[in-house]
Amino acid sequence: MQKQFIRSFLMKSNLVKYTLSLAFLVSTMLIAVSVGSVAVPIPEIIKIIGSELFRLPVAADVDSMYISIVYDIRLPRVILAGLVGASLAIAGAAFQGLLRNPLADPYILGVSSGASVGAVSTLFFNISIPFLRMYTLPILSIIAALATIMIVLFFAKKVDKTMRVESIILTGIIFSSFLGSIISLIIALTGEELQQIMSWLLGSVSMRGWRYVGIILPFLIIGCFLLLMNSRELNAMSFGEERAQYLGVNVEKRKMLILASGSILTGAAVAVSGTIGFVGLVIPHLARKLWGPDHMHLLPLSMITGAGFLILTDLLSRTIISPQVLPVGVITALVGAPVFAVILIKQKRKAAR
Repeated sequence: MQKQFIRSFLMKSNLVKYTLSLAFLVSTMLIAVSVGSVAVPIPEIIKIIGSELFRLPVAADVDSMYISIVYDIRLPRVILAGLVGASLAIAGAAFQGLLRNPLADPYILGVSSGASVGAVSTLFFNISIPFLRMYTLPILSIIAALATIMIVLFFAKKVDKTMRVESIILTGIIFSSFLGSIISLIIALTGEELQQIMSWLLGSVSMRGWRYVGIILPFLIIGCFLLLMNSRELNAMSFGEERAQYLGVNVEKRKMLILASGSILTGAAVAVSGTIGFVGLVIPHLARKLWGPDHMHLLPLSMITGAGFLILTDLLSRTIISPQVLPVGVITALVGAPVFAVILIKQKRKAAR
């Protein structure tokens, strides 16, 4: 009874939802910036960040080494991890709502693999479009991600005209395997770029710097804005396309817009961090359990929680076997794969009833 009361209170109180989510994000950021081979006291971190935000001189008692560690090394890494986690989590929440299945996420639907092929091809062929410059990699990744989801939906419709969720997910898994073989082929043909491509493929936000924060940020803003603008439509479509149409939703148009927005977010995240799986599966599922299924709140809360989760995961990846650093994609897979199995078993049991 007490457990149900707490859960009901959390679902109803929006202030509590956002306060707890933001507290989790801020605390993980401060801990992640503080912990490392050289520990930086949290009060010093607050002074350094405050001085940068308000363009004030840093207090004289702050060690210059701390300033360099925080501002040049740890803070950009932590912010980038947060932006990647936010992108993947909100995209996963949107895909799950659209397809009405908690198993749907960018990784399983093949969107991440498509974006990876675009990014690996860009690195392998050293493609640089003059007027795009540093945005060449994310834009080509986004185009590949969009093309992948379109092809997955096209083949799913050919296989099953009703386009059941199971058919879409199965098609996504098949295409993800196929695209994985293309990536393996590129790796086999790679010479000097092998180390760069391999370290990128395993998923990491290490040694990226402020430049990569600048690369992902515009796409995060665009993708999140488009998804948040469609939160009411996602609520309607989560009850079925027919009912959404009856409520006046242009289902085909909204579906394409949501899929495109999710692909933009996934493509940009993959471009700056490589393939990091299961964030878009685990976080929206957890957020839905904690905060309820209303997409008007589920999307932003998934984004905040996803940011904190990947910051925490990245912290684990660089401290768990210090001084060696594990790829963050390895940690998310270790967490995500069992969660995927549990959700799948629950879905099967529910279907059998």
